[in-house]
Amino acid sequence: MSQSKRKTGCIASFSLILACTIVSGTAVHPSVTDAATAGFNYAEALQKSVYFYETQRSGKLPENNRVEWRGDSGLQDGADVGHDLTGGWYDAGDHVKFGFPMAYTSTMLAWSVYEYKDGYVKSGQLDEILDNIRWATDYFVKAHTAPNELWGQVGNGTADHNWWGPAEVMPMARPAYKIDAAHPGSDLAGEIAAALASASIIFRDSDAAYADKLLLHAKQLYNFADTYRGAYSDTITDAKQYYNSWSSYADELSWGGIWLYLATGEQTYLDKAIAASDLWGTNQAGDWGYQWTQSWDDKHYGAQLLLARITNDPKFIQSTERNMQFWTTGVNGTSDRVAYTPGGLAHLDQWGALRYAANQAFMAFVYADWVTDPVKKNTAQTFAERQINYMLGDNPRSSSYVIGFGANAPQHPHHRTSHGSWSDSQTTPANHRHVLYGALVGGPSKTDAYTDAISDYVSNEVATDYNSAFTGSLARMMMLHGQGQQPLANFPALEVREDEMFTETSVNASGSNFVEIRAVLNNRSAWPARSSSQLSFNYYLDISEAVAAGYGPGDITVKAGGYNQGATVSQLLPYDEANHIYYTKVDFSGTPIYPGGQSAYRKEVQFRIAGPLNTTFWDNSNDFSFKGVAANASSATKNPYIPVYDAGVKVYGELPSGGGTPGEPQVPGRPSGLQAEPGNASVALSWNAVSGATTYTVKRSLVSGGPYTAIGTSTTAVYSDSGLTNGVDYYYVVTASNSVGESTASVQAAARPREGSTPTTGALRVQYRTNDTSPGDSQIRSQFRIVNTGTEAIALSGLKLRYYYTVDGDKPQEFHCDYAQVGSGNVSGTFGKLSAPVALADSYLEISFAAGAGSLAPGADSGEIQVRFNKSDWTAFNENNDYSYGGTQATFADWNKVTLHRAGTLVWGLEP
Repeated sequence: MSQSKRKTGCIASFSLILACTIVSGTAVHPSVTDAATAGFNYAEALQKSVYFYETQRSGKLPENNRVEWRGDSGLQDGADVGHDLTGGWYDAGDHVKFGFPMAYTSTMLAWSVYEYKDGYVKSGQLDEILDNIRWATDYFVKAHTAPNELWGQVGNGTADHNWWGPAEVMPMARPAYKIDAAHPGSDLAGEIAAALASASIIFRDSDAAYADKLLLHAKQLYNFADTYRGAYSDTITDAKQYYNSWSSYADELSWGGIWLYLATGEQTYLDKAIAASDLWGTNQAGDWGYQWTQSWDDKHYGAQLLLARITNDPKFIQSTERNMQFWTTGVNGTSDRVAYTPGGLAHLDQWGALRYAANQAFMAFVYADWVTDPVKKNTAQTFAERQINYMLGDNPRSSSYVIGFGANAPQHPHHRTSHGSWSDSQTTPANHRHVLYGALVGGPSKTDAYTDAISDYVSNEVATDYNSAFTGSLARMMMLHGQGQQPLANFPALEVREDEMFTETSVNASGSNFVEIRAVLNNRSAWPARSSSQLSFNYYLDISEAVAAGYGPGDITVKAGGYNQGATVSQLLPYDEANHIYYTKVDFSGTPIYPGGQSAYRKEVQFRIAGPLNTTFWDNSNDFSFKGVAANASSATKNPYIPVYDAGVKVYGELPSGGGTPGEPQVPGRPSGLQAEPGNASVALSWNAVSGATTYTVKRSLVSGGPYTAIGTSTTAVYSDSGLTNGVDYYYVVTASNSVGESTASVQAAARPREGSTPTTGALRVQYRTNDTSPGDSQIRSQFRIVNTGTEAIALSGLKLRYYYTVDGDKPQEFHCDYAQVGSGNVSGTFGKLSAPVALADSYLEISFAAGAGSLAPGADSGEIQVRFNKSDWTAFNENNDYSYGGTQATFADWNKVTLHRAGTLVWGLEP
């Protein structure tokens, strides 16, 4: 796993090693090929750079999605705060949506269309760039939920970076963070105002209504930024170690004001932009900073360039020229000049070196297109062209730094989803499963050295901000040197897909009348990655030897035993009765399997197929599925003779010959998510609907495990059982049926009706959610939030929260608090036994808080509390029969099956 990625900003000290000699104001540049003869297809480069933003999309993807390995993701973003915050871009190789660099990126892309629209038109990329900018601005509009309220980040940096897998199956909670009048962020609000205002300009001709909408939000956000001043990273503190606002907010007040002036023509915004420049940081000589460049943090470089062009004020012109000199000839009268590599790259900083050179290249292009002095124009444009060509492959390594473009391009970027790991590991698989076309990597060292390593997040990560000004520079290169060039046709090419879902099998045991198969069902999906709770497979066998001995399919039993991570097995089902071919369906319905880690991507079952005792006819050699079974129990191998089904659709494997309709299971899958809610002399049942089912049969027993008696049917996934006796435990299962047959029974649920089953409520409430999609694994993971709806502050140290469950084997247990806003060190857990165990609970976890956790103010909540616990021997739990567990509760909501005590008195919830 990568360490936290410090994104270098505009910091106080800019001591740089000078690598070039300056003679009479003229820089000595290393030899670099002239752009006109470099031989690069700028249309293709631009096409791919724009495409990169589609690989970074979060949310519900559109019908015209071109990235075959990307699917919907982050669909619960904002649910924890009651807002729809889906959409936007993932930041880099991670999956946090950092609003600050995202907005900067959007503004820079809009600026590039504003300046160099013809470059996009000539390369056939105008619709694509507008579509990608709109993806970001739509998200910003969603995130602006009130005039002075803006959601600036989704996802916790630490939790996100501690996991390595595809965006589509993220297992961690994704909290949302905001700024408001009481907790300001002028830089964030000002940058998003700039993004929306600049976008309103480029959308004005094609969608005036949308432009008006963007401009309305931009004006409100700028007023918010200007009125309630403060740095956003002092409010959204999780962003500090990633995107701290080093330059504070004055540059964004100028930047946002400029773009609002350009969008509206209103002098007030220009006046505010100029006034804010008085607050820009200065050096000891009183000059504005010139030893950096435009970046996600510091926008005064772009602001002064635009103000110079708009106002012709000498102070903006001189500061802009000082910055241009620093990057090219050296600052007049000083020794200040950026370091150059021997191969000609202007190397400002090792972390994302190419990003800074690309940023300054775009600035140089804009400056060159405005300035009238022919020497200054040529110096700036030549610098920009040489930097961009270096990135495309004109460098000592003769290698492109743009993935999927040119010669010897990087193949191992620090990027989770394109890597496609199923096991939460940077080393599995050894090579990336997808090509991250168009992404600009961080780049080489000051000696032009570079290693293409997935673990190197300094030199080999990618990010949306890295490509922003680079994309604009390519648009300008297209205008200058791309005459007659065309983007690639039929781009992107389809990838060669690997097997995504399959079984690995081996012989676990065998005897004269049986065979026991060890089967590991894999979900290594990547086109796109996806979780499934409806996976199954069929094991086919030929029972001709049993028939010859006078036996039939009814004499052969199939049982799951030994080790089972959530499967049910059917008795033998006919496939080709005339030739005595049968199969058992091994069904993991209700058990999520997804490419998210060692315990997530594969589930094992050991099942035994046996003839009657004391018989000796058993012969595996003629069984279709057995020919792919490894003999060594510990060396299971992929078995192509065991077809795998996802929701009844075959996704892998071969079928035996014969069988008529080739083996597509028609009987509905078993119902999952059965919940039993006790009432007064009644129980309310609910479950997940099953595809293809027309009727559900509810069965009940007074004994755990049955036998069960059918008590009713339903055509929907709910049923009410009334006329019951309070204080008695009732056990339920549900089956699904259609015209073909009846499914196996669901996992059992239980409830004990009682009088007065009314939860205790008051000023305190407990909210709950779970991201534990594996109810049969060795850990219970729950997340809580305590809300104070009263009028007095309440010390958390006086509260105790209880979560009720069945221990499933009385073993010592261990408690862990993975994250708590009040501090995980202030959260402790102990385990207790119910004096009178009930069907769904014999134990409870009691969570307490130290004094350091502080108090809950009226109207406040504790913030998220993420806990988990396990048995000391790591044996499995069965959460499906736990009182407090809510397997489908993916978002925080009031949860009365968890209780809260204050000073020993029940103040929330309903005890089992």
